[in-house]
Amino acid sequence: MSKARPLAVLSGLIVALAGGMATAQTPAIRDGAHDFDFNQGAWHTHITRVLDPFEGGNHTVTLDGTVTERRIWNGRAWLEEISADGPDGHWDGMTVFLYNPQSGQWSQTYAGAGDSQFTPPTIGSFHDGVGQLYGTDTYKGRQVLLRGTWSDITPEAHTYSEAYSQDGGKTWVPVFIAHLTRIRS
Repeated sequence: MSKARPLAVLSGLIVALAGGMATAQTPAIRDGAHDFDFNQGAWHTHITRVLDPFEGGNHTVTLDGTVTERRIWNGRAWLEEISADGPDGHWDGMTVFLYNPQSGQWSQTYAGAGDSQFTPPTIGSFHDGVGQLYGTDTYKGRQVLLRGTWSDITPEAHTYSEAYSQDGGKTWVPVFIAHLTRIRS
């Protein structure tokens, strides 16, 4: 089997997980253009990164810092700046969120200051107050599915987490958990 075939299958699975497959019974597209409005402002973030998610998840590192979110393009896009400190030093990153009104979905693309390269995007939407965006990542040289989730959203706090799956989305293991509390709007 060629390398292109597994990537095509993986891409199709991501689209399906993100809710992108249309059928004749597909309801009208929900307008999610304001899904990230809760995120405006500055937040304190307490991050736990799991260094060995598929080997038991016992090795973690914690970071503390600030996340600043600002709306651009009248809310159809957001720019996030992350600055945190942990045992390995300082970490800076940025995330760009873009809303696609035709699909009703958001894409999220991250770049770290260390390598200054964008990651492949995650894509998805919010339902019942929870946002889930799906994509791929690389863990120890192999591709895995990635799910980013926004949950426990209140005016003063929320949680963002990432999980990996190596079995096509049947099971997920946590790799990144950020608890955010508002500093200012």
